[in-house]
Amino acid sequence: MKIDRTTSSASIISETRNRTGGTRPADGAASEVHLSGLAAQLQSSAETPSFDVTRVGEIKEAIADGRFTINASAVADRLIVSATELISTQRRA
Repeated sequence: MKIDRTTSSASIISETRNRTGGTRPADGAASEVHLSGLAAQLQSSAETPSFDVTRVGEIKEAIADGRFTINASAVADRLIVSATELISTQRRA
């Protein structure tokens, strides 16, 4: 089977850009972008670490030293709470 290239990639890209270009502001016109509250919240949360680096280091050291113990009861309790929250949010949706 032979595949014949009758159009170049550059012309396809050019055509796609022309169709989806939309409107552009006039020369010298300023463009403004407004973020929703959720987008702003997500952006600010991305700037702060989602975990405590010091605490992770302490746990890593305890594991290496063999001092780290797992509290199975606490893990189970938190797992149940998490599952309950997940189920309740899915019922509301």
